[in-house]
Amino acid sequence: MKALVIIDMQMEMQHRIDAGRDCVNSDAPDRIAMLSEAFRKRGQPVIHIRHSADDPASPFHADAAGHQPMPCAKAVEGEPIFLKRTSSGFASTDLEAYLRENGITDLLVTGGVAGYCVNSTVRAGADLGFNMTVVGDAVITFDLPGLSARTIFDVTMAHLESDFAKIVDSAAVLAAWNRAS
Repeated sequence: MKALVIIDMQMEMQHRIDAGRDCVNSDAPDRIAMLSEAFRKRGQPVIHIRHSADDPASPFHADAAGHQPMPCAKAVEGEPIFLKRTSSGFASTDLEAYLRENGITDLLVTGGVAGYCVNSTVRAGADLGFNMTVVGDAVITFDLPGLSARTIFDVTMAHLESDFAKIVDSAAVLAAWNRAS
């Protein structure tokens, strides 16, 4: 069974976009919303992974404005939400057990950010034997000192595609479903 995975699409990402940070796929939230709607209409699982930091000064602390989900990542009733304290969505959660208990073998990964939590979650999922697909245009990336967002995104996608995941775009996912209908 397939599931859509939304990683760390929390208001801190929107704050970074609004602040004008160099980023790739600032429109990823729109694509994630479309994919979520399509998965829900087909009765396919939508899984939410969110970062939750212990440090009260972190924008991902439970009391911080940045911790809240973006509109595209708000869970509907019955959708699982995994709170992680590590980069990987697997390392500090029960995600693997949930997937295995529910017969989910194929993960379509979206969210943020490419070089960190998306990267580590996809690699860990592949190492655990899950079929990983990254919906590239539904993954957001920001710059780092001395590195553009585009460079980080392109290198990360190339690494993931070389050994860990297929890289597709949201239009291809939706078109494949329309052909299958």
